[in-house]
Amino acid sequence: MDTVVVVVWLSMVVTILSRSHADRNVYPSAGVLFVHVLEREHFKGEFPPYPKPGDSSNDPITFNTNLMGYPDRPGWLRYIQRTSHSDGVLYGSPTAEHVGKATIIEITAYNRRTFETARHNLVINIMSTEEYPLPYQAEFFIKNMNVEEMLASEVLGDFLGAVKNVWQPERLNAINITSALDRGGRVPLPINNLKEGVYVMVGADVQFSSCLREVENPHNQLRCSQEMEPVISCDKKFRAQFDIDWCKINLVDITKVVMIHSNRPDPGTGVLPDIGEYNPPSESLKSRDFFADFLITLAVPSAVAMVLFTILGYSMCCRREGVDKRNMQTPDIQLVHHSSIQKSTKELRSMSKNREISWPLSTLPVFSQSGEVVPPIHPDNYETTSMPLMQTQTNLQNQIQIPQQQPSGDRDNYCMSTFRRLEVNGIPEERKVAEALNL
Repeated sequence: MDTVVVVVWLSMVVTILSRSHADRNVYPSAGVLFVHVLEREHFKGEFPPYPKPGDSSNDPITFNTNLMGYPDRPGWLRYIQRTSHSDGVLYGSPTAEHVGKATIIEITAYNRRTFETARHNLVINIMSTEEYPLPYQAEFFIKNMNVEEMLASEVLGDFLGAVKNVWQPERLNAINITSALDRGGRVPLPINNLKEGVYVMVGADVQFSSCLREVENPHNQLRCSQEMEPVISCDKKFRAQFDIDWCKINLVDITKVVMIHSNRPDPGTGVLPDIGEYNPPSESLKSRDFFADFLITLAVPSAVAMVLFTILGYSMCCRREGVDKRNMQTPDIQLVHHSSIQKSTKELRSMSKNREISWPLSTLPVFSQSGEVVPPIHPDNYETTSMPLMQTQTNLQNQIQIPQQQPSGDRDNYCMSTFRRLEVNGIPEERKVAEALNL
């Protein structure tokens, strides 16, 4: 039991010591490509082991890099990590203005399985070099490579060897590497093993070779404008491993660029100097009262709205003719004619309410076994226009009783059904019912 406690205590001590890792110093040169690999194996020891053997080797680990005291990295330094099971890479090309300045990069490793973190510091001490800047620089676009593939030392070495065979310089350095996505390129489709492409800039101390100058040939420039591949004699030395887009190659002579910049005229008085801070004249500015502007902004639309409302109200309310004025302008014969039509309409409506009609047989009530008497369908003061088709059989006057057959066991007992006494075409209604029963 004591042995287990000692082992656990020792593992905790080792973990704490490993997390208090000392800063790591690197010394890149200005104008030369800097590459630093964040190896997952190096950070796995920062996290406690799992009880099952082999589990810790599969932990997903991601990295976050930033300049100490700031949320992001310096402008010349980039970082890439494709998946949580691959190593991260810091790469970039420092310039002469960063020489002598220690750049501290905080590296935080996240274990996505245990949610634990470990932090290291990378101190970048940028050194100056006499070879910087190399006067002749060429930028190549490689279509069949990604950034992390090109940053591998063996792949980058093969590319520099191919360029050296074509260019034949005394000094050759990789200056910078940039992904095509950072230059506005599109993410390729995940088919046919397509790559996003990468730009590689190299520098040398001698003039460009004749092979590289073939890109500036008018014939090749015409083929590039027609989206055709130019004819380059040294392309076969790259084609075996690197697919170069020769239409996108960029050749820069630093000596000519510096000479052009040195002949620039002095800036005028409206250009601020490169040093110093701009202090705006805040004390000399006078405060301004916007109350009058506020009143004008509200008063003008309100006045226009009131004028329009007054005109509309006068047109709708004060300019109405009225019924009397209309009648005065109407001819008398038209008024008399209209009045006679109204009187005739009222008279016809009053007459339609008092007329008597005989109801058809289809509207008479059905036979009933109760023997109750149904009241009159419509008395003298009943309004026929609101009379329903079917009537209830209560207190019906002027009815006749029709005997109905009963079962053989009780022939003396029978009940009566009633109908209203009416005449249809001069024949009493009960007669028609009696004839229907006889049939």
